[in-house]
Amino acid sequence: MSVQVVTAKMADVELKEAAPAAAPASLTTSNLTNEPDNNTAVSPLSQPVKGVPASAMKRTDPAQRPGEGAGSPEGAVSEAPRTVKKIQFADQKREFNKRPTKIGRRSLSRSISQSSTDSYSSDSSDDETSPRDKQQKNSKGSTDFCVKNIKQAEFGRREIEIAEQEMPALMALRKRAQGEKPLAGAKIVGCTHITAQTAVLIETLGALGAQCRWAACNIYSTLNEVAAALAESGFPVFSWKGESEDDFWWCIDRCVNVEGWQPNMILDDGGDLTHWIYKKYPNMFKKIKGIVEESVTGVHRLYQLSKAGKLCVPAMNVNDSVTKQKFDNLYCCRESILDGLKRTTDMMFGGKQVVVCGYGEVGKGCCAALKAMGSIVYVTEIDPICALQACMDGFRLVKLNEVIRQVDIVITCTGNKNVVTREHLDRMKNGCIVCNMGHSNTEIDVASLRTPELTWERVRSQVDHVIWPDGKRIVLLAEGRLLNLSCSTVPTFVLSITATTQALALIELYNAPEGRYKQDVYLLPKKMDEYVASLHLPTFDAHLTELSDEQAKYLGLNKNGPFKPNYYRY
Repeated sequence: MSVQVVTAKMADVELKEAAPAAAPASLTTSNLTNEPDNNTAVSPLSQPVKGVPASAMKRTDPAQRPGEGAGSPEGAVSEAPRTVKKIQFADQKREFNKRPTKIGRRSLSRSISQSSTDSYSSDSSDDETSPRDKQQKNSKGSTDFCVKNIKQAEFGRREIEIAEQEMPALMALRKRAQGEKPLAGAKIVGCTHITAQTAVLIETLGALGAQCRWAACNIYSTLNEVAAALAESGFPVFSWKGESEDDFWWCIDRCVNVEGWQPNMILDDGGDLTHWIYKKYPNMFKKIKGIVEESVTGVHRLYQLSKAGKLCVPAMNVNDSVTKQKFDNLYCCRESILDGLKRTTDMMFGGKQVVVCGYGEVGKGCCAALKAMGSIVYVTEIDPICALQACMDGFRLVKLNEVIRQVDIVITCTGNKNVVTREHLDRMKNGCIVCNMGHSNTEIDVASLRTPELTWERVRSQVDHVIWPDGKRIVLLAEGRLLNLSCSTVPTFVLSITATTQALALIELYNAPEGRYKQDVYLLPKKMDEYVASLHLPTFDAHLTELSDEQAKYLGLNKNGPFKPNYYRY
């Protein structure tokens, strides 16, 4: 049976059915289903996301800290005016195989480290030395990790414990399954944001029997104290906030290339880990059972590999599961967009004109939040269905060129590249705030701003003024990288939903008998989505209505679900 779906490119795609899951005696995701269920492989929706070349970049940092010296009383000694020097940015081609010299690496790491902020930092002298050049041991004597400061582990542990309280489903899964160890023998290599919520997931996978090695998928989103807490607990973690591009790939390589240990499962967020293994260690896929991917960007990359016939293991598309799309993408971004903007700019939203590029689930969440705060919100879209949704939700649909001169804030959330180009940036009004809510840093053409005629001025952590020769400046947040995880925090409860879905997907792929999943990309079984949702309902003291036998027969359903077909759009 095939279902025709219309993508953004209006291409007809046949959805393939996955083999029905058997019901093993031990705990796997298959025994959550009372009936065979189908998975669906879905076609990519947009262009591939390519990396942005790394650039050597220096900044002029203000002499005073944010907030100091503002509103000085009359008679107070005023600070001497600062001169802003124009810095030239030389374009460099990012080389994956070439490691810079020790001095050069430290200099670049230091430059980016200054542009970051630690959630907790007790020793500022640590910034002077790259974590790669430090010898650190945890309390058990292990050195198989690389974090900013292992001494921050105690503070990270407290953050993890707080996160556990808001992640009921993941903790319930840990409690229920740790006796059966459904991931015993699994060797999982992961590349995700390293936050307190991710730490709960990693420790849950460990409790279920897996060995894990982890790196970060974003150079700015790591919480250093959380990475230290994981390293102290014995998890090989290679990540710190403010990595350079070379550090980023070095950390991934340290997770993968280790003597006497080879991964058999991949948990990825953005596809960089999968890309690295394909490029550097393709023979590893002979022993890898599957890939679990949670981002739009990473899913697109997987479908590219599948289309080219190069995907050599089954892959689970978590991003397009209902529990990811309708909860993490929508509700998480609805709250975190305001948090990120407020922390970085201290701005008031009432009356501000905002353009949101993209009206998918992330865009919907951003628009709803800003509209509720009194902002005037415009939307750009390529998909007529999403465009019509925006119109009926009360937003004006425009082309970016039509409003670029008048808006106060530009937010991208498309998963595409070059959504905001240098031409757009040149036309923005003075003080316009530019940020990205998509996974990758390709949506805003930041590379085009690294030219001799433009001056970069660091205002505060993750906030840059880019100044034109005539004095006009824009406010660029997180250098075009993911705003919420780079500049603020995200709601833990929502991430519990996504993390539980990831854990169940890993269990499913790892325990699936040979032949159940082919070398393709699959959606999670509908029953699994429903199970994840049901685990979170007790938090709200919610009570589900149960079908009677007569009602279930009338609808043609099993009383225990699944309650919707795979083609149902929530």
